[in-house]
Amino acid sequence: MATIFTKILRGEIPGEILYQDDHVFAIRDLDPKAPVHILIITKSEIPGMATVEVAGDHMHIVNAARAIGEQLGLVGGYRLVINQGADAGQSVPHLHAHLLAGRPLTGDFA
Repeated sequence: MATIFTKILRGEIPGEILYQDDHVFAIRDLDPKAPVHILIITKSEIPGMATVEVAGDHMHIVNAARAIGEQLGLVGGYRLVINQGADAGQSVPHLHAHLLAGRPLTGDFA
């Protein structure tokens, strides 16, 4: 069964794709924790970091974050967070990162 992220990528569920390359795509988080809160999602349905090879798709997420940061002019910086598993707050079993910016960020996720 396809995740909500795959359904957005396929156009089955509405979602504005802000960035896309051969490996990942990015959308705005529907429940933002910062003024800028973008999800960078692998096009492959990888359940999470625990199943990624050492030189795998997570590096495409990092490269996309850099490109998105430049595109949005996030010169003050941004935070990139990947949750692994329910105890860490991962609610969709599909590898993705949260790019947070737009205000000074405290030591916690929010």
